[in-house]
Amino acid sequence: MSGTVLALELKGLSFTHAGVTEEVLRGVDLDVAQGSFALLVGDTGSGKSTMLSLVKPQIAPAGSKRGSVRVFGRNVEDLSNEESARTVGFVFQDPDNQIVCDSVWHEMAFGLENLGVPAAEMRRRVAEAGYFFGMGDWFHSPTDALSGGRKQLLALASTLVMQPRLLLLDEPAAQLDPIATKNFLHALFRVNRELGCTVMVATHAPDLMADYATCAYELRDGSVREIEDLAELKKGRDLEGVCGRRQGRSGSVSDAPAESMADIERPAGQRRGGPSFGGARAGFSITPAVDARGVWARYERDADWVLRGLDISVTTGEVHALVGGNGSGKSTLLALMAGVRRANRGALRVIPTKKALLPQDPKALFACECVEDELMEWAGIGAYGVAEAQAMLSRLGLASCADRHPYDLSGGQRQLLALGKVLLVGPQLLLLDEPTKGLDRTARKEVARLVDEARRGGATIVMATHDLEFASAVADRMSLLFDGEVACTEPVDEFFRNNLFYRL
Repeated sequence: MSGTVLALELKGLSFTHAGVTEEVLRGVDLDVAQGSFALLVGDTGSGKSTMLSLVKPQIAPAGSKRGSVRVFGRNVEDLSNEESARTVGFVFQDPDNQIVCDSVWHEMAFGLENLGVPAAEMRRRVAEAGYFFGMGDWFHSPTDALSGGRKQLLALASTLVMQPRLLLLDEPAAQLDPIATKNFLHALFRVNRELGCTVMVATHAPDLMADYATCAYELRDGSVREIEDLAELKKGRDLEGVCGRRQGRSGSVSDAPAESMADIERPAGQRRGGPSFGGARAGFSITPAVDARGVWARYERDADWVLRGLDISVTTGEVHALVGGNGSGKSTLLALMAGVRRANRGALRVIPTKKALLPQDPKALFACECVEDELMEWAGIGAYGVAEAQAMLSRLGLASCADRHPYDLSGGQRQLLALGKVLLVGPQLLLLDEPTKGLDRTARKEVARLVDEARRGGATIVMATHDLEFASAVADRMSLLFDGEVACTEPVDEFFRNNLFYRL
């Protein structure tokens, strides 16, 4: 790249996490030209987040680093905190880990205040960003009342008011609904093209961003290769055929053929045993496992209603997907079904007594010092042992992480660990909030198999998801939530045929 101005330059970059002997990065060399829109792809746990965080030493993980990281010709270790803030912006996967103030306008101004930017300049920058992202009607809103999509836009806007020359984003669309994702990516494209900001995004969904990308790189086995043909990015994350029973549905649920997901692509010699899910499934039942009538729910007495007279019925033994925009009430409904929150009005009847909830933030389930102990914590409840826990670790690709602290895992690995923990209990009602968040294609396929095996074992599954492809592969019926109500409930094939915006 002789004569090209480099926004980011990695030379011989190697890194080993504290308490771990194996390097996650091994002599990485990478040049990203100024003005690029670069994508970084790789398997769950491959080190994408680690690599990006090393460009911002203030948020880098503990460990041993070799090699150099330079931005616009300067070593990042030589940048002061102020210079780093003005040069490199970082948007986290979960905006709740980034937002620190209680109102939108204050969050926008917070970083500028810390830099000592004069008040007049601060007002101008905040106003410009507010106009750019169309934030006028929610500029004075409390941050904890924002939808996931608006929180992600706020995280981006509050980073951009610092006017960084290089913007790094870690799975920025992982928690956004399909419509919010398109809006966010379009805003990011404008940031790159209109503001001249170099952008680098770590993602498991490069197909969504392929049209914006000017270059792409894959991180595998600790090394980086450039993806020469960007058309590779458009191949998508196909789950077709993972669930045999899902093919050729006509509006009713049918059992799969003899070759189940448990038998697909299973490594030779891997055990088929696992948790017991509360009884054998003998065909599809019409008995409701969950029945809600006129349910209203909100979080504070004076807050807006999240659910407004909602009606829904989930049939015993089905996989039922909840979809809808950020803030539509999906997570709240799962919390009510799990019994961790109570409805303010209406009637909610849940038949299964053995329930398990995978929350949107998997760290909410972690209480132990290492991954293996985490899986064993509920052994008394689930009546499983060490052998089952170790088999689950292998199944989820976490065997090499058994001695690591759960918080030291990548976001996708934490997601898998939390899923394994709730599955081992063998619940009769399995409630999953964004189960494929932050997962690569291989991991998503394994989660699809695990969900189908739970169903075959007698469990009823309700999941909230923005992953429409995953829902199409594993669900029997889908409910669209809007304005606190269920707008429609339909068999999966019919749902996608009839929907204008929620399409595959």
